[in-house]
Amino acid sequence: MSPRKSSPKVVEVPAAPAADMAASAAAQSQAGLGALLYVASIGVRWRDLDAFNHVNNSNYLTYLEESRLQWLSHVPGPWFDEQAMPVMAASEVNYRRPIEWPAQLEVQLFCARLGNSSLTIAHRIVDATDANRLYCDGHVVMVWMNPATGKPVPLPACIRTSATGER
Repeated sequence: MSPRKSSPKVVEVPAAPAADMAASAAAQSQAGLGALLYVASIGVRWRDLDAFNHVNNSNYLTYLEESRLQWLSHVPGPWFDEQAMPVMAASEVNYRRPIEWPAQLEVQLFCARLGNSSLTIAHRIVDATDANRLYCDGHVVMVWMNPATGKPVPLPACIRTSATGER
């Protein structure tokens, strides 16, 4: 007699309160997300799935990276050069529910904190058709540094302007 195989149990973790994309900037601030930076549209690929038939946890980081690069490509002005480049200093991903294929996602990026040389970007990955279907949330800390010295440098003016919405 062969041992019986069972499917892993999926546990959905309740999400932290968060503002809906249609909510006002005040509601976003109250939810602790900060100012909206960018919303990226990402399609789940078949190759993103793991043996349990849902998106592998490492792909969440890829979706977040792609979203940050999309945002940066829309920042007017140079955000890196020979003297200043962003590096990831920390990341936090709270997995709230599995993503199944097929799915169209929205990755929402928010400015949670601006430092002298760092930017904390809060993020949410939600279903593109239902922003209340939260797959993950968390944040990353990006630090701008001089690649030759490895020392932090001030945030580029265009990043500060983009993150604060000030012109």
